[in-house]
Amino acid sequence: MNFIPTAIQGVVIAEPVIFRDPRGYFCETFNEGEFGRSGINARFVQDNESCSCYGVIRGLHCQTGSYSQAKLIRVLRGEILDVAVDIRQGSPTYGQHVAVELSGDNRRQLFIPRHFLHGFAVLSTEAVITYKVDRFYCPVAEMTVSWDDPDLGIDWRLPADRILLSDKDRSRAVRFRDVIPEAAD
Repeated sequence: MNFIPTAIQGVVIAEPVIFRDPRGYFCETFNEGEFGRSGINARFVQDNESCSCYGVIRGLHCQTGSYSQAKLIRVLRGEILDVAVDIRQGSPTYGQHVAVELSGDNRRQLFIPRHFLHGFAVLSTEAVITYKVDRFYCPVAEMTVSWDDPDLGIDWRLPADRILLSDKDRSRAVRFRDVIPEAAD
């Protein structure tokens, strides 16, 4: 596994080594020992999977306080732009984001530590996304920040007239300026 740091400390791209032969390929997508040696010590408790069509933006979401989740995101089929926004109290990169293309072809994964907003935009006809989390979901601890908040300036790489949002992401999202920074664990 190759671990590539991003511009925000703690957010890491993980590239598996792909072994190919005439039958197809094999790759290891998670190995606790390798991740631990790279500095990622999350103990994952749940795997989630979603399928979305072109133009879908899911996010920006996070679990707050003691329910905050670290995530390891990967795409099984299709292509997404995966986005992590730093909301860690006192962080020098507070309010900044990292955007990484993840696809079934490049097999990259994105590790996002606790106390980050997370979202993605589907760039292909359809995308199947799977991700691990290190804490269980708690509905009352969920926060949604507007995907198009001008203070964040995220380029989702989608035409405005093609964006599809859930009712929750459209109606319950708060502005970034109203976010209370998250104290680190």
